[in-house]
Amino acid sequence: MHDTRNSLKRIILSAISTHRWLALSLLAVIILSLTLGILPPLVLQRAIDSLTAEAINPKGLLLLGLLYFTLTAFSGLADAARESFITYFGQAVTKHIRSAMADKLTRLPASYFIKHEGGSTASLFVNDVDTIEDLFDSGIISMAADAFRLISIMAAVFYLSRGLFLLLLMALPCLFLLTRAFQKRMLTAQIENRRAVAGTNEIIPETAANIRTIHLFSCEDFMEKRYGASIISSFKAQEKTNFYDSIYSPIIITTSALIIALMAILSVTGSADLFGMTAGTAAALIAYVGKIFSPLESMGMEIENIQSAMAGAHRIREFMEEEEMKPAAMDKTKSPLPLEIHHLSFAYEKDRPLFKDFSLTLHAGEKLTIAGRTGSGKSTLFKLISGLYPPDKGTITVFGRNPYTLPPEKRREIFGIVSQSFPMVEGTVKDQLTLGDDRVTMDKITPALQMAGLYETCMNLPQKLDTPFHEGLFSQGELQLLAIARAMVFSPPLLLLDEMNAHLDSLTEKKVLSALERVSSERTVLSISHRLEISGLGRILWIGPKSGRGSEGSEGDGGALSGAN
Repeated sequence: MHDTRNSLKRIILSAISTHRWLALSLLAVIILSLTLGILPPLVLQRAIDSLTAEAINPKGLLLLGLLYFTLTAFSGLADAARESFITYFGQAVTKHIRSAMADKLTRLPASYFIKHEGGSTASLFVNDVDTIEDLFDSGIISMAADAFRLISIMAAVFYLSRGLFLLLLMALPCLFLLTRAFQKRMLTAQIENRRAVAGTNEIIPETAANIRTIHLFSCEDFMEKRYGASIISSFKAQEKTNFYDSIYSPIIITTSALIIALMAILSVTGSADLFGMTAGTAAALIAYVGKIFSPLESMGMEIENIQSAMAGAHRIREFMEEEEMKPAAMDKTKSPLPLEIHHLSFAYEKDRPLFKDFSLTLHAGEKLTIAGRTGSGKSTLFKLISGLYPPDKGTITVFGRNPYTLPPEKRREIFGIVSQSFPMVEGTVKDQLTLGDDRVTMDKITPALQMAGLYETCMNLPQKLDTPFHEGLFSQGELQLLAIARAMVFSPPLLLLDEMNAHLDSLTEKKVLSALERVSSERTVLSISHRLEISGLGRILWIGPKSGRGSEGSEGDGGALSGAN
């Protein structure tokens, strides 16, 4: 298992290491922006003091004016460059995070997808990662830059007026404590908001998927109230955040005006050593006071982004710390059998077991059909064998490996699944076969289509395999043949056939069965069917009430079955 502790922190550090030159360039631009931002008031001081001097040097005054406007212009350009670098850096980091999350997704067991709705997982990749981008775009990096600007301005104020420096030094801790109080409240509100948004994303696809059931049982009011409660929770959390943000900026602006007024009063009535200043110094100090509260105000605006990002980071960290599939062990002392099930027990509900102490062995090249009525557990057994569910008790191994812990890319190499319905994906006909796997090349696609008997049909399409796939492009029988070709692209040694001829007419059924005979040659095949007369694939194992029709198993309590080895 991968070590998931502090995984998000490691991902971010890895992203920074990967883009180290971009990070260094960003640091250089920030330093340049800070330097250029601190110089104009000092030049302004010299210019105003030159105007009040007894002997005015017009040429020197002109040069100071040009220098002041030049530095101000370059300071603005440096600030713009800083924002651009911050945005680009944030996008680079979040791309790295999304890639790591996508990689994590491939290592999660099927139980994760059973417990978590698709909308909630999609929200992690979209909404929560976007908040991490905000953390870099207008959050922690901008806040750090503003903090350094604050320090540099305080150093300049100390150089010009120690009295004002002390005055600001007394005010800043109060503002810092105020900022901390806002941070704590905003973090709580943002976490509540992120949870509410995730809840809403879960409700929408659930409602869409079950719309007929909702109408049938007249549950519209219930679903409306449930959705409304989630929306209201999100609004309330956002209102809290907006409230704290709306009162923070006025506090900073008011404090700035009071300090400037107090500085003016003390410069006239206070100690000359502490508050005495020339006209140029006064102008420079007023400029610095405005600058010192500007980063504080910006930091207040950035608190919301940081807290939102921390809430998103909290959810991403939980995702990255999900338990992964353990590497499957293989017994190398002997050739592993295609399928071994030992003392399997499984139940969706504890008091209604589907399997209890069930055992089954499938040898290489063997054909076995599992038969039984609807609801007898045939499809559940397939889901257990294909690794979608872990057994409650007992073990299942496919060629010596636990299917539940197999990575998705390995499953297609070991077994192919053909089901009664064809789950399509967005894209072309070729995409239906590759499923986005770059390993599936034409060298694998062509023989799979030929074996399924669908190659000529695909080659006669308007754009051949690049034809956009849509409902109605293939008949029901051709879809079954396409499903067979999809299962065969890696030429797996084990085929799992899930009632894939349940909805076919007799003529189409013959074509599909003919294709199955071709792909089943020299392969181990496990199929399920409720129609024994069309199984036609080796021995039969009956799941359900005893009927005496070729049954090789005996039914136990609660439908539990012990298969013959």
